[in-house]
Amino acid sequence: MADEYGRKWDRCLADTALKTVTGLGVGIVFSVLLFKRRTWPVSLGSGFGLGMGYANCQHDFRSPYLIHGHMVKVNQIQYTVLCRPA
Repeated sequence: MADEYGRKWDRCLADTALKTVTGLGVGIVFSVLLFKRRTWPVSLGSGFGLGMGYANCQHDFRSPYLIHGHMVKVNQIQYTVLCRPA
């Protein structure tokens, strides 16, 4: 259980950092190109990124039974198990 919380925190912090930096970059581009080097597009973009990361973290921690899986390719024959009604 603690391992899963650790993975969720790592994923949460990485996602929030990525979204914040992306929003900051988009804000800088819009500030330079469209808004005559004003600071509010930079603040707005980084705020949007931070808010999106926070919302994703909230969703991730509030759904305790959601476990993120990884796709594993197996080079063997795959079997299908069928359940018969009783």
